[in-house]
Amino acid sequence: MRRLLILAATAAFALAAPRLQPRDDTHDAHHDHHAMANASTSHMTQLDEHSAHNSHAAPLLQLNETEVLLHHAPDPPSYWSHDFEGDHPHDEGTWPALMLFHVLGMSLAFFVFLPITIVLRAAKHPLRWLAQVAFNAFLLVGSFSATLYNKLTPNLYQGSVHGKSGYIALLVVIALSVVDAVHLIRRAFSYFTNTRPITLRGAWDSIVAAKEPLFLARDFEYDGLVQTPDEYDDSDHSPTSSTPRHAHFDEPLRPGEILYESSDWANEEVTESPRTATTFYEREIPMRRFSGLSESTLRDPSVHSPTRTDSPEPRAAAAPPASRLQRLGTLLFDITERVLVVYAYTLVLSGATVYTGICRGNYINGCMAHLIKGSIFLLYGVLTFARYLGAFADLGWAWNRLPHTVRRRQPPSAEMVESSLIFLYGVTNTWMERFGAEPGSPYTTKQVQHISIAVMFWFAGLVGMGLESGLIRRLLSAPAVHADGRAREQIPQPASALGSFNPFPALVIGVTGAAMSAHHQTYLFQVQIHALWGYLLLAFAVLRFFTYFFLWLRPPRSVLPSRPPTEALASFFLACGGFTFILSTEQIGFAAMRRGHADIMMHLNLVVAVICFIFTWCMGILAFRGWAVAAMSSSSRSNNNSNTHADATGVPHSQHAISRAKLMSHEESHAV
Repeated sequence: MRRLLILAATAAFALAAPRLQPRDDTHDAHHDHHAMANASTSHMTQLDEHSAHNSHAAPLLQLNETEVLLHHAPDPPSYWSHDFEGDHPHDEGTWPALMLFHVLGMSLAFFVFLPITIVLRAAKHPLRWLAQVAFNAFLLVGSFSATLYNKLTPNLYQGSVHGKSGYIALLVVIALSVVDAVHLIRRAFSYFTNTRPITLRGAWDSIVAAKEPLFLARDFEYDGLVQTPDEYDDSDHSPTSSTPRHAHFDEPLRPGEILYESSDWANEEVTESPRTATTFYEREIPMRRFSGLSESTLRDPSVHSPTRTDSPEPRAAAAPPASRLQRLGTLLFDITERVLVVYAYTLVLSGATVYTGICRGNYINGCMAHLIKGSIFLLYGVLTFARYLGAFADLGWAWNRLPHTVRRRQPPSAEMVESSLIFLYGVTNTWMERFGAEPGSPYTTKQVQHISIAVMFWFAGLVGMGLESGLIRRLLSAPAVHADGRAREQIPQPASALGSFNPFPALVIGVTGAAMSAHHQTYLFQVQIHALWGYLLLAFAVLRFFTYFFLWLRPPRSVLPSRPPTEALASFFLACGGFTFILSTEQIGFAAMRRGHADIMMHLNLVVAVICFIFTWCMGILAFRGWAVAAMSSSSRSNNNSNTHADATGVPHSQHAISRAKLMSHEESHAV
């Protein structure tokens, strides 16, 4: 009986358990099809887990090509593979030398000679024409090489916009060259005919010249128009006199001469505000003498009087419409030239994308996000390094005091510009994270992560803009002013009011870096490279905070760039982070793993080398700008000195009869 029960239980267990049949060679193709389907389902499930940012799934060490092909088409041939990675790369049809000439020609044109041309043009240096010719020559070499390469190579990137973008740059360059050529021809005509160019501005200058005796000097005198020293009555101290008073001179004026203010004093540095600065007649101001003045000159109310102590500067004549149009055209020309450098950088990105064959198919959204956002941080770092070197010091952006010559038209602070760009970045990226998603599909974890970062940029940028707004600052200080009881102008400002210490631009970048350093990825190499550029952005934020801390303790007092060392490091880390962001593109990571280059140290060294090269270029351009400005300033001073020297007989030159004098004190008076 016991045996029967054991046999019955064994039979029941055998019937209930699944049957495991060994596979043999007689299985048909139908069974193999089901096995492949199960394997594909397994890979699909694994990819979905990783794409959904499952933080519990460990990142993979090796690239799974089957997994990649489940969601992406195979990479088609590229120009790079056609030129260097084919079975016979040097056969007929491969022309890498032409591509090399194209890259070198365009790089030298847009990143060497175009910046040199901009610098020399801003300094009005005569060598700018030679730099312009070199720019056009290398641009021609690069364009011809690209055209010939395209004719000899099959089209391996359908839908490329790199060529069209290049034609836009060429059209802009041609337009600027035409403007330059017209200007050069007009100047040459003026030189050979010894006449001024006929322009509306020139006509207006000829009219104004009758009122401003800058180049009037005669060999005769106008008796009765100017009081001579013998005719001067020392008892006349009427405050309504129209002649300059409260002055001493090194030597008496000759009959027929009058003082006229020189503009050299405007370049002197003052530490006071223009509203509270030393009055005009209490300063030592270089003066010019002119003889043979017309009666209209003496009737000109712009001749300084001691009663005009409200403003240290003469009132400038209203600019005619032609002058304003000319300044607007010059401004547009200068802006277009500078934008061309940034546009050339975008051409470098699109050209590298087309040549390597990336950013096609359903890779394009993620690829464009990495290229655009990484480029923003890269350019941000380069501009920060340029500020450290002294660029934009005339706007007070080099961590310096704003020069007194521009204090009456206060420019926006650098922190206001940074906050505005951060705000614009957040507003646009908030709505771009759903590109490519199916309408009505639920938000994924990845989308929520990126949208929340964009919203942080949006509102943190608004806070930064508010803190830089003069209106918001006055409103925030209103309760303290009301409690004090004095007028706002009577309350002394704190020392920290001399600078802007706005932490929000650095805050959002630091939080972005901290978040992206923990961004989950499918493969370990992708995790490492995201963590690398995340830490680099975080380092920028920390160093910017140190800059604000030290400058808050001792605000800048000079108009010269202060060059905080923390900003040199901050700009370096920010630029490195932006470039690493670009290299973290999915296809670049796949290409590195396929070729055995998935080494984080190699990528870090490559990034550092490239950024050091870019910083060297930036420093060279700014140093060359300083040389050009100093050279032209020295030349201008030499010309002025040669024009102010008298001849050996002591007779002033025919066109510049100028003598220097000093205004000493307003307590003793001496009239001319």
